[in-house]
Amino acid sequence: MWWIDGVQEQALSVLDRSAQFGDGCFTTARVSHGRIIWLERHLQRLQQAAERLRLPEIDWLLLQREMAQAAAGQEEGVVKVILSRGQGGRGYSPAGCHTSVRVVMQTAYPAHYARWRQEGICLSLSSVTLAKSALLAGIKHLNRLEQVFIRMDLEQSGADEALVLDTSGALVECCAANLFWRKGRRVFTPDLSLSGVNGVARQHIMAVLASTDLRVQEVTAPLDVLADADEVLICNALMPVIPVNQAHTWHYRSRELFDFLSPQCES
Repeated sequence: MWWIDGVQEQALSVLDRSAQFGDGCFTTARVSHGRIIWLERHLQRLQQAAERLRLPEIDWLLLQREMAQAAAGQEEGVVKVILSRGQGGRGYSPAGCHTSVRVVMQTAYPAHYARWRQEGICLSLSSVTLAKSALLAGIKHLNRLEQVFIRMDLEQSGADEALVLDTSGALVECCAANLFWRKGRRVFTPDLSLSGVNGVARQHIMAVLASTDLRVQEVTAPLDVLADADEVLICNALMPVIPVNQAHTWHYRSRELFDFLSPQCES
């Protein structure tokens, strides 16, 4: 089901700037027992993205109520929110856009994540690299063409997910997930100050690990650091955390970090 500005509707105008230019942002949240997991983090990320993109007025309390209504009654599901700059302006100019458009979607939960959590997954190396942009890095804006190309590349590989580098060869993320790896008692995740999405699951995991004896570092690192890792895992708001059996040509057996984090990511 879809709601546009609170009205049950599936048709968005072709004049909307989200369709014209990808001018907006989004978040995708997991629903469990009628409740959105990490609701505050999702709203905070939307607010940060809206501020960065300088989107017009948004009624955040109303949006929160609409998200809660979309989640109500779902035992397990997904709520996706899109915020568009709306209609207005001529060409690229946003002049005349005074109120953002809210799109709230209710969809089914991806069934394969349960199998992935149990069996683990394989990561291929994507041939597609991510551009660097300090202006857009970290936020989940609607310009996802890089991810579309990564996904097309992934579907030719036979792997479950893809390792993605930036144009300088540094690890960034996966197609639709963030990346962590462990070496002994040290945990690493790519620095996302120039590219990538700072996912809510990534934020939650870093907060959890900050209160343990595991050292967490955001690093700029090449692909081959994974050759020496004891364990690799990926995460996003829906998964929420998945163990990796193979990344590129390297294999892993340990699930120590995954076993610790998995119950920590259920609420």
